[in-house]
Amino acid sequence: MHFFHKLLPILVLPLGITLIALLAGLAFHKKILLWYAAVVLWAFSMPVVGDGLMRFVEGGMSRPSVSSLEKADALVVLSGMIRQVEGAPLGEWGDAADRFEGGIELFKAGKAPLLLFTRGHLPWKPYDVPEGELLAKRAILLGVPQSAIRLTPNVGNTADEAAAIRTLLGSQKRIILVTSAFHMRRSILLFKKAGFEVISFPVDYRVNNSYDSTILRFLPSAEALEQSERALRELMGWFYYWVRGSFVK
Repeated sequence: MHFFHKLLPILVLPLGITLIALLAGLAFHKKILLWYAAVVLWAFSMPVVGDGLMRFVEGGMSRPSVSSLEKADALVVLSGMIRQVEGAPLGEWGDAADRFEGGIELFKAGKAPLLLFTRGHLPWKPYDVPEGELLAKRAILLGVPQSAIRLTPNVGNTADEAAAIRTLLGSQKRIILVTSAFHMRRSILLFKKAGFEVISFPVDYRVNNSYDSTILRFLPSAEALEQSERALRELMGWFYYWVRGSFVK
């Protein structure tokens, strides 16, 4: 099921649509499909489009100061920031390392007595160590007591994380949720669905508040295409859980 959830969106994201249109255009000798493929690829590869989509997904949220947050029963740091490579026993940081740093900062500020990591684990990577175990070891090296750290069972997506943490915390319901800004709104809805009172601490912002409109903003780039696809994938996640009724108690 997790594999299906990861694979299906590829077919409706810009790269997938472009490839399908190109193949269909070549197979059926339809120039209109080739032009369509070129337009889709160019449009979603423009920084003005990629950043615009990401800004919408992030929802205009700003990163709150640590001191402004109320205390909670636990800090919850969602997975998705470690790449496991040979020769690095604790993995290497990906592009969402701010999640871990934010959780550590909040714990050291005394915002909650417990620090929770999730054992993120994908079924098609059976030999990888669940991410939460690596994060827990890193936290201990930074001075977090092992007694203050909790780990979920293996989980494959955000809905699984919310359900596992609900079981782990029992009657404790007030959490500070730490995840990437683009992922925060969907995460809040899923954790509220699981019965939590959520204080959000968004990190890992992908766009800033500047709106420069130079010609470079309209020239295609691989980075902008990746930004577009990440934002669109998140929107698809919203739609998927809305269809399933996951946001309704």
